[in-house]
Amino acid sequence: MGWMAATLVACAVAPPAVAQIGLPSSLPSLPSGLTDRIPQRGTLEGLARDTVEDALRAPARLTDLVRGSRGALQTDPDGWPVVKGELVAVDLPQDARDQALAAGFTVLREQRLDALDLSIVVLAPPRRLTLDRAVRRLREMAPGAEITFNHIASPAGMAAAPLAPTASPQTNGAAPGARLGLIDTGVEATHPALAGSAIEQRGFSGPPQMGAHGTAVASLMVGDVGVFKGGDPGAALLVADIYGGRAAGGSATALASALAWMVERRVAVVNISLVGPRNALIERAVSAAQRRGVILVAAVGNDGPAAPPLYPAAYPQVVGVTAVNAQGRVLPEAGRGDQVDYAAPGADMAAAGRAGSFVSVRGTSFAAPLVAGLIGKSGRQGLTAVDAGASGRDAVYGQGVVGLSLRTPPAAVGARGRLAS
Repeated sequence: MGWMAATLVACAVAPPAVAQIGLPSSLPSLPSGLTDRIPQRGTLEGLARDTVEDALRAPARLTDLVRGSRGALQTDPDGWPVVKGELVAVDLPQDARDQALAAGFTVLREQRLDALDLSIVVLAPPRRLTLDRAVRRLREMAPGAEITFNHIASPAGMAAAPLAPTASPQTNGAAPGARLGLIDTGVEATHPALAGSAIEQRGFSGPPQMGAHGTAVASLMVGDVGVFKGGDPGAALLVADIYGGRAAGGSATALASALAWMVERRVAVVNISLVGPRNALIERAVSAAQRRGVILVAAVGNDGPAAPPLYPAAYPQVVGVTAVNAQGRVLPEAGRGDQVDYAAPGADMAAAGRAGSFVSVRGTSFAAPLVAGLIGKSGRQGLTAVDAGASGRDAVYGQGVVGLSLRTPPAAVGARGRLAS
């Protein structure tokens, strides 16, 4: 595998109407081959660009992510961050590969993800050919293959700065048979809230590194100390760090590799509190994982109610989660739309911080792990949701609010500082 991989064994809502919402025993697969067929500036024909431009544009906050990458990132035609000089081909036929090499493309690395039945080739474009034009050229050479950018996923609503690592994560035990998985930064496994859980970590963009975001999210999945409880307290957890403290961390290839690891380890529920655009590789990886029985839970993002659907939460059958405050009201910055399946506490609450501390958190990133933990704990037998907003399912709260009792007030654990995502 071309990626450096290091394995560390580390382990009050208005008048409530309660409904029992069952999850299906099996999840249908996603259609493959659709992603990146959405028209993009200068690449595809067939639809007028001005009819879709606003829906495809990247949030303005991502400009700082690219600027702060010191040249490791660039943008696709719609402003989404991608790894500079890399494009990704999924299941590239040999004849198309030979044609690409003859045209000046260079193979940077290859991966075979057996657990997802995917073959990936990462290529660099010929000199003087822009990445956008290179994608178009490869699609012409291999019309039946998936050709895409190596997009970067970022914590829901957050740019790069909070991902800066502090140190390699400590170990606290093995996690055989873990039913929960987390794709994020590395976590501080010896934090008091996590010390009782077997946490196994692996890096997919270099050795795993502790990050504030991953530590907070992990604690909301499996944390258990005093009054602080996650969705599945004390459960074992697999952590895939797809950042490794690198500017180009969080790539589509790293995320797909992390998901393959989760499938190999037979994890039942995986939380991904990260957002990005549609991406052919991720769509194929998500579809394959779901066919193998994995439930994916993802944050819908914090770029406002008018923001375009963000992925992976917006893929069909991924459980998309929005966030509510202490009064049970949806956060004004939370995404809205058909991708919202549930709401959960995501503000006015505490989560694990660095060096054994607690911080106050806000954002859909922190609501999703509560739902993931609850699903893991319930054995997919159903979630109890409190209807909110319009009667029945709606684009703001989805099927209702779950996990209201899991919000730990910051003062209850002496939380200091804030983390938003």
